[in-house]
Amino acid sequence: MNHHYIHTSLTRITDFREHPFEILKLEKENWKTGDYVICKIIDPGSNVLKLELPSGRMRGIMGGEFIIGVLGERFATLEATGTWKEVKNDGKLHVLTAAGLIGKLTSKSVYIPNMMGVKYIGHASRNNQKLTMEMFVKPVSPKEFTTPIVLLVGTSMSAGKTTAARIVCNQFKIAGLNVVGAKFTGAGRYKDILAIHDVGADVVIDFVDAGLPSSICSKKIYNEKVLYLMNAVSHVNADVAIIEIGASPLEPYNGDIAIEAISDHVKCTILCATDPYAVYGIMKAYNFSPDIVTGIATNTLAGRELVEKLCNVNALNLIDPKTLPMLKNILEKRLGFSLN
Repeated sequence: MNHHYIHTSLTRITDFREHPFEILKLEKENWKTGDYVICKIIDPGSNVLKLELPSGRMRGIMGGEFIIGVLGERFATLEATGTWKEVKNDGKLHVLTAAGLIGKLTSKSVYIPNMMGVKYIGHASRNNQKLTMEMFVKPVSPKEFTTPIVLLVGTSMSAGKTTAARIVCNQFKIAGLNVVGAKFTGAGRYKDILAIHDVGADVVIDFVDAGLPSSICSKKIYNEKVLYLMNAVSHVNADVAIIEIGASPLEPYNGDIAIEAISDHVKCTILCATDPYAVYGIMKAYNFSPDIVTGIATNTLAGRELVEKLCNVNALNLIDPKTLPMLKNILEKRLGFSLN
């Protein structure tokens, strides 16, 4: 590995750790989403900030180090928004996610630390050609999609989707099933699908494998990427797929396109919510009724009763072991598997 640079987790699909590259400085009109860029850390932001490595481990940082990240966009309702398209002539940008998503900060919640500031040094290149995520996407041949899906949807980021996915995956693995875990939308992080892998998922896949730093892109591009992801899931030949839609389908991450693409194969939908009224809003916006509502909104009896009163759906705090029999019963009915 070239130890002159911190390789962030968005480089995990590349060969950068094994093969050298050069630095090519380009004018902004030649920049695009998905470009690999070298940046110097000019402001660590906070002593609690760390960067996610290709292994998924977190690494502390110091001012003056160089990182390899990817130009992209983030539009998180609870934390921060930003895009590389807003960069000025000074070349100053921010690390928008620990995975190395690079863009200019446009807004931030007062409840999170200051973002890490970096300065553009140049693009990673070979033979005078910039290197992009698309260049490292592994080809996947078309294959008919027949895998039954448990779909995890949220009312926002940090609503409990990954926790719920881990619990569901664990039950399937205890029953001896082959499981593929996938995240179809969101902003690049490795930790979410690794968490599913850690509880037994046989294969994990996400939009980074499809060449996206985040799933904020044109509908045309995302339609191509969601087909790639479906083909990748199909080739696993798993008994069941646990698919997470990052953020909320109402946010600009193309979650609505992803849900529509896989809707014919969804056998069970779990909605993770931050509050009961958000459950009502999502159900009205998409005219659907989830099989289970869980997440922060179900942490207390008051929250669960309000969800059930407002929406007439099962509200289960899945991190409470007492809910396990009901969860297994719903999964068995919806998918036809025995989980005993």
